[in-house]
Amino acid sequence: MHDDRSITEHRLRRVLKERIKPAVHSRPVPLAIGRWEAPGEPVPVSEGLAAPYGPCAIGETWGPAWGTTWFKVTGTVPAEWAGRTVEAVLDLGFDRMMPGFQCEGLVHRADGSEVKALNPYNDWVRVADAAAGGEQVEWYVEAASNPVLVDHSATYEGDRGTSGDQPLYRLARMDLAVFETDVWELVQDLEVLHDLMTQLGEADARRYEILRAIDAALDALDLGDVPGTAAAARTRLTGVLAAPAHASAHRISAVGHAHIDSAWLWPLRETVRKVSRTTSNMVNLMDAHPEFVFAMSQAQQLDWIKTHRPELFERIKKKIADGQFVPVGGMWVESDTNMVGGEAMARQFLYGKKFFLDEFGIETRNVWLPDSFGYTAAMPQIVKLSGSQWFLTQKICWSQVNAFPHHTFWWEGIDGTRVFTHFPPVDTYNSDLGGAQLAHAAANYREKGRGSRSLVPFGWGDGGGGPTREHLARARRQRDLEGSPRVEIERPDAFFEKAHAEYADAPVWAGELYLELHRGTYTSQAKTKQGNRRSESLLREAELWAATAAVRVPGYGYPYEDLERIWKTVLLHQFHDILPGSSIAWVHREARATYAEVREELRGITLAAQTALAGEGAAELVFNCAPHTRRGVPAGGAGPAQAPAGWQRVTVEERHGGGHVLANGRLLVEIDGRGLIVSAYDLEARREALAPGVAANLLQIHPDFPNMWDAWDIDAFYRNSVTDLVELDALEVAEGGPDAVTVRVSRSFGRSAAVQSITLRAGAKTVDLVTEVDWHETEKFLKAAFPLDVKAERSASETQFGHVYRATHTNTSWEAAKFEICAHRWIHVEEPGWGTAILNDSTYGHDVTRDMRPDGGQTTTVRLSLLRAPRYPDPETDQGAHTLRFSLAPGAQIADAVREGHALNLPERVVPGAGPVAPLLAVDEAAVVVEAVKLAEDRSGDVVVRLYESLGGRATASLTAGFPLSAAFETDLLERPLPGPAVAAPAADGTVALTLRPFQIVTVRLRRA
Repeated sequence: MHDDRSITEHRLRRVLKERIKPAVHSRPVPLAIGRWEAPGEPVPVSEGLAAPYGPCAIGETWGPAWGTTWFKVTGTVPAEWAGRTVEAVLDLGFDRMMPGFQCEGLVHRADGSEVKALNPYNDWVRVADAAAGGEQVEWYVEAASNPVLVDHSATYEGDRGTSGDQPLYRLARMDLAVFETDVWELVQDLEVLHDLMTQLGEADARRYEILRAIDAALDALDLGDVPGTAAAARTRLTGVLAAPAHASAHRISAVGHAHIDSAWLWPLRETVRKVSRTTSNMVNLMDAHPEFVFAMSQAQQLDWIKTHRPELFERIKKKIADGQFVPVGGMWVESDTNMVGGEAMARQFLYGKKFFLDEFGIETRNVWLPDSFGYTAAMPQIVKLSGSQWFLTQKICWSQVNAFPHHTFWWEGIDGTRVFTHFPPVDTYNSDLGGAQLAHAAANYREKGRGSRSLVPFGWGDGGGGPTREHLARARRQRDLEGSPRVEIERPDAFFEKAHAEYADAPVWAGELYLELHRGTYTSQAKTKQGNRRSESLLREAELWAATAAVRVPGYGYPYEDLERIWKTVLLHQFHDILPGSSIAWVHREARATYAEVREELRGITLAAQTALAGEGAAELVFNCAPHTRRGVPAGGAGPAQAPAGWQRVTVEERHGGGHVLANGRLLVEIDGRGLIVSAYDLEARREALAPGVAANLLQIHPDFPNMWDAWDIDAFYRNSVTDLVELDALEVAEGGPDAVTVRVSRSFGRSAAVQSITLRAGAKTVDLVTEVDWHETEKFLKAAFPLDVKAERSASETQFGHVYRATHTNTSWEAAKFEICAHRWIHVEEPGWGTAILNDSTYGHDVTRDMRPDGGQTTTVRLSLLRAPRYPDPETDQGAHTLRFSLAPGAQIADAVREGHALNLPERVVPGAGPVAPLLAVDEAAVVVEAVKLAEDRSGDVVVRLYESLGGRATASLTAGFPLSAAFETDLLERPLPGPAVAAPAADGTVALTLRPFQIVTVRLRRA
């Protein structure tokens, strides 16, 4: 037989595009159109409905960047259409290639209720299933003219204040039309079969069966009367669509989904509208298709709907009760997981799951995080303590070098907890359910022979409108179709239950899920990261002192509502395109302002509580929020500060050859004539911290132009070029006294300048460094280097509730790919018996390398990533003034790093008062760190304390309550008692005995007597 495949395939493509698809909506009748440009920001619906509408015509341009245009469309269904299905086609000027990244619309009725959204693949509105003729149409379209910002080039369109005012879109079509059901069904038949056919091998007989059936269907179609002959054409396809799938066919659980970034290439206010548009589409689709299931994560987004679209929220609640609309994820937002602090990660689940329970009575069981940029090794324990069972992500398939070896597996965290995890092998969280993607999922699936099923999230995300009726048509046709995986639309929990039952002995992956991409997100937008870290610290302070005052001070009211509201604000800004610094300028400008408001409000709450606790008096009381005693003030208490044991005054001398020598009896620090630290000598261990012949606190600058994803990525080749910033503007002793000496170093480079203050304090075993940078570089990367005389096989980086080890060598491609790593408050390197820590107050990106020296020793260099200057999506990223704090701690062990890291991030507060304030709670084991002290969310007055073992070993401790205690219970993160007995019956003196495994998190609820 002659090979005519290409002829038939080309025939199909042309006929579909030029004849069949245009015939889906026939007999178009134009609607009358009016328009009104909303001034400034979006207006309430009532204002849009009442606005003065002017005339408008198809072909007119509309919409400057970030504007809102309201269109009023009116018309009458022709009488001759009686009995026909009638729809309106409302095309705002969509580009079909970019669903979710352009203009969008929401259709309203005259009473203000929403109808559905308008998107590139969803530009229709049903008027009548069987028209009577004469129906009047009156709708109002709230159209958002969001600029297209996806081309990865520097643009100032990412902020309303700098964007242009020219119209971006051209109105394409606003008609009433007859919806030709048979034609639409024929389109779905042909598209499914074409996609399936092209995925089958050229030697596969099934491919040719489909080809011949398509040929026959096209022969049966009269191109001059497509609606009249579509049914006949469909009959020629019945046989090939009825052939059942092979018994061994891969099984796909298809879950409707619309991944919507809570901010990214649009501001938060636009996300509020995006989620309303998408969910309005979803409840409409559910009305027409009872089999449709849609999963939505991010409690914040549903809360926005509740606040801004209460009538839509009620429809969603009904669909949740019916089981079609499925809340998933259990988190307030789909947050970053690398940089979010431990307590904040716990609160993501506390407030997320609490919202789903309070509003819908639903306990979410799966954690849904398809798009975050790598996943902390602390996550499995946090997932389990939240009451969740399963974890899903997609993003690891983006890794540049190493293909992850599993799709279904047990993920083991730093404490040993395991969570059943799935990576959908379809390699997208916005599947179209087309044949190519389903074939890829089946072929890519790594568990063949042991498992047989995977999950596919389908639907247009980011404002593309979510799943469509076309997606559901593909699912129906591929439910049991020869050559295709079997597709079943079902809830995520149903998939996980089946996958776990089938593959309970899945392999184990231990440690972090490191994404070999987007490493620059640890550094981009330094002020956003600084705002997050400091907000987390301030929330800790506010809760601790407010809880202490609520228990101790009559009449003091714990600010439950204020703290919850602030927490939710901070959690929102931990979304995986805000905290990582990968959003447009508008988002980060607003974030900086929001963090400033959070700072002032939390300082007010803290000061009010401390003032209430201190009482009337003139004594200088130091409030210590850190989890360890500091200057004689106990953790969580207040009192007069004391000099540390063995205190010696700090001395400063001129250094031979230029510079200064600082000493305090514990450290001797030499600063050379270039203003660089050339010695940090541990006097107690009689050990030099720095490698011979090199300098620490060395600022270095690299070119920074990754191959793609500017704000997201740094590529390893950036290291090939480096400039050491050693030119000096000024070097002086800025402050000198018995308690502290500060040497100030000033430098200029490029268009920027840096002033570094190097301080040694009495009694301290840290060198404190404050770097003030006026940053005006472009596409540059600023690092601070500390070359240490340590032979370290691995580094330890603080993460949530513990730390994670990473190799310093590059033996394998997995290790080499981790050329930039994330650490929280500290990073530590050591050889047996001695180590050094680098501490920080708002820096996350680090790199650790090692080199052999001519003397045979090994140098381990730790560098902090301070600032970047990418041009996309914010062309002014990090421009301006920054203050960054970090410290060098020679001789530090991990316990010292834990203590000093908290001390740096939780500064002392001095308040006048009557006398000391005893801690509300005390723990007698330094390895057991108190992470949070608060009152219970249920307003019972119970005190909740969260602790963890910080060193990676087993620990026993006594928790002592500074108030009468009647009971103590271990709880989950939602403060619900865990199964089993109380932690321990409190002893007569109010102590509770605790035993913790390595890195275990324990939440204890203390009932006051």
